[in-house]
Amino acid sequence: MPRILLPQFTLPATRLSRRSLIAGALGLTANLAFGGAAWSAQPPGFARWVETFRARAINRGISEQTYNRVMATLTPDTAVFTLQRSQPEFTEQTWQYINRRCSEWRVNTGKARAREYASLLARVEKDYGVDRYTLLGLWGMESSFGDVVTNSKYMRPVIPALAALAWGEPRRRKYWEAELLNALTIVERGWGQSSDMIGSWAGAMGHTQWMPEVWLRMGVDYDRDGRISPFGKPDDSLAGTARYLVERGKWRRGEAWGCEVKLSARHARLADNRSMRPYAKWAELGVKRADGVEFARPGDHVKLWLPVAGGPAFLVGQNFRAVYSYNPSINYSLALVHLGDLVRGDAPFHQQFPGGERTPTMKEVMEIQRRLNELGFKTDGIDGRTGTDTVRAILAFQKKVGMEPADGYAGLKVLARLRAGS
Repeated sequence: MPRILLPQFTLPATRLSRRSLIAGALGLTANLAFGGAAWSAQPPGFARWVETFRARAINRGISEQTYNRVMATLTPDTAVFTLQRSQPEFTEQTWQYINRRCSEWRVNTGKARAREYASLLARVEKDYGVDRYTLLGLWGMESSFGDVVTNSKYMRPVIPALAALAWGEPRRRKYWEAELLNALTIVERGWGQSSDMIGSWAGAMGHTQWMPEVWLRMGVDYDRDGRISPFGKPDDSLAGTARYLVERGKWRRGEAWGCEVKLSARHARLADNRSMRPYAKWAELGVKRADGVEFARPGDHVKLWLPVAGGPAFLVGQNFRAVYSYNPSINYSLALVHLGDLVRGDAPFHQQFPGGERTPTMKEVMEIQRRLNELGFKTDGIDGRTGTDTVRAILAFQKKVGMEPADGYAGLKVLARLRAGS
């Protein structure tokens, strides 16, 4: 997969990354003629395409036996063509995005995983130089620390999905064909059976959501069991992800991703998200860490970034860019490194985002869920986690009672309205 090199974190990707294609696929359905129905049998023309595609697979090194076993009777998952209709009805603000993904449940679970896998994380950190808490943040962001890896509510067999995209999606057909060939190569190598390859509808799999190409090119047999797998034990997944950050993200051993800084109004003009200076030079210019601690490595080069006017400011360096290469979204990257810091035991951001709220506690989220269920808005459990069902229930409640904006966010305003009565 090509690595994205961006001069500024705020610019859109100009090349295709591991995750930009996944996100971009949400828009692929608008001009397709399948009408939103998933086929229960092979649709017309698909069997002929399978036979035509056979030569590509054989040329790639896929055996006839493997191809026949996987593809001969495969039914394409044409539900992928309707997923555009499942996109959220709202857009999260930066502070909402971060609060949801840095929830108390996720921080507590991350701390538990840090203890449980301390020796593994220490070995990966030693071998690749990637900070263990950044890896924990990424693991938490991608699969809630493995919690949704094989959850049928969120995951599906990826080969039927990739086959449907390779056959029926014209705009990025070459990409989907390549990923289908990569998935077949994984089966050919014996690293996994097609029935075991469960993931997102666009093909991302396992603890850290690898596309097949990443599995093949960046994967590491870290547990030395003779195969590479992003499923099961997290060993291969964490090591392969660290390798990705180093080789494609250009992670620098020993450097921090950056830090929150205290920014006065007169310094805001320096936050151009472009000018790279050593921490020491920023200190001379009057930019200090928000927690008052001295910069640990004053010679490292960073730039000043203000994601939202009036919100927290950050000095960010190459390792923030490395995280960004994994999923080119500034919200994702900031939430990931912040989650890692919270798991480490660091404090929340010192400066609040404008219009933002503090992150609700697990107890408060559970109260929101309980009250919603009592009113008939089903959240699929009372567990203190803001999953899809909870978001939908909140959105329905907000619309019913006329709350503006109706954003589906499990926050303190929703809790107050629930307590006050609808």
